[in-house]
Amino acid sequence: FGPYADGVSRATFKRFLQGREYIKLEAFKAFCQVLGLDWEEVTESEIENNQFLPFYVTREPYESQCYEEIKKPGALIRIKAPEQMGKTLLLERILDNARQEGYQAKKLDFQQADSQVLSDYKEFLQWFCVNLTNIFDLEDRLDEHWKTRYGINVNCTRYFDKYILTEIQNPLVLGLDNLDVVFEQPAIFTDFCRLLRAWNDQSKQRDRTGELWKKMRLVLVHSTEVYGGMDINSSPLAGVGLPIDLVEFTPEQVLYLAQQYGLNLDASAVEDLTAMLGGHPALICRVFDCIKRQNLTLEKLLVTAPTDGGIFQNHLGKYLQTLRKYPELADALLTSVNSSQPVDIASELAFKLHKMGLVKLKGNCVTPRCSIYRQYFSYRLPLS
Repeated sequence: FGPYADGVSRATFKRFLQGREYIKLEAFKAFCQVLGLDWEEVTESEIENNQFLPFYVTREPYESQCYEEIKKPGALIRIKAPEQMGKTLLLERILDNARQEGYQAKKLDFQQADSQVLSDYKEFLQWFCVNLTNIFDLEDRLDEHWKTRYGINVNCTRYFDKYILTEIQNPLVLGLDNLDVVFEQPAIFTDFCRLLRAWNDQSKQRDRTGELWKKMRLVLVHSTEVYGGMDINSSPLAGVGLPIDLVEFTPEQVLYLAQQYGLNLDASAVEDLTAMLGGHPALICRVFDCIKRQNLTLEKLLVTAPTDGGIFQNHLGKYLQTLRKYPELADALLTSVNSSQPVDIASELAFKLHKMGLVKLKGNCVTPRCSIYRQYFSYRLPLS
């Protein structure tokens, strides 16, 4: 790739290209410079997807709670929120904080697992073990430690017990991102969740095994807790660890973010913005980015926002394509957007729409997450 920019290490560059960690804005600009890319063009679509944000809004009290929790031996944190709410960014902050404490902190994104891996539990756990060996810079010794007669979960546990946790001396923080990918696989999600619970239980034992597993701290990131035919009143990890239900930006956070972009918005403008978008982090960042770089006014953006001619045409269009593939899901959302009151829809549909970020749960009912979805889908969703 040619010479590296000042202050940009080869190791950091490699991890960035592999999608294994986030980087600071200046480092990202340096990478783009090395590759001959326009960093603003590269990030335009990523800002809408909430994968790259030039500014970060502190998510309190969540961050402080997580920083304290991760110091506890055998800690387990569950971060849950709909898509594009900033879960992965919070995970990265937790991992950065853990590194500052001297911990070995790494992330595994389950979106990297292909369909073949996800179709067989043994293959999935072996993939899991090998990838963790890689991200913690250890040699692959799976063949040495994996013994068929022990069973799949026991083999995975032994690999950690006899090898990974033994080799790594400092506390180990493992962030498991997009756990929904696993939850959505009936062949593996129950056993894998049982395995994670067992690891957490082992850390509470007062013996040699317990002391070893106290080194392991887990951060699980997912969008919802109910999948397929699972009992809607249960969760695969119910009652385990510290639950963090990440919510939208407050008006104060929206105002702070506007100031970071160098925008002079008053309380009235913030009220207009949140009336359309709620506190949706990714959509608000997209608005500020367009105002900053395209010299557009907030008023003009909000007028066209819920249309195919607005800045959210791709965002809304992707949802529309998905909904048209699943008429029951589309009908459920249409019922919601056409009602001024929360509506009761089938539980499975409610949780799917909530995972997508299109609705909020109000007890046993749902309501559109924000006005842009109500306006756009009430016009576009009728399929007849």
